[in-house]
Amino acid sequence: MADEPSNGELGRLIGQLRATMDSRFAELNSRLDKVVSLDVYTIQTTYVEQRLAQLQAEIQRCVDNNAKLEDDFEAYQRDEARRREAERQARLYQLIVPVALCIISSVIAIWAVVAK
Repeated sequence: MADEPSNGELGRLIGQLRATMDSRFAELNSRLDKVVSLDVYTIQTTYVEQRLAQLQAEIQRCVDNNAKLEDDFEAYQRDEARRREAERQARLYQLIVPVALCIISSVIAIWAVVAK
């Protein structure tokens, strides 16, 4: 019986054990309070998926708008090149026609002098 603890010692050990268990349960409860429930997780996951779908749709819309803008710019560049070419040809004709008329007039005048 000498090896067995006394009643007072047993009470003290049980008190320590109870205090330790209480602190561990309190820690466990505080952690469980922080754990997200499955419903909240499902709602959050659904929201994130919807938001991602919205963002993907918006990104696709931006990509489409960008492609349209690039196509419009290329069309503008082609139209501008055509306009410049037409303007260049018009200037060339404006130069050639008076020079040609001058040459023809000179030829006619020379021919008229030579023909007399």
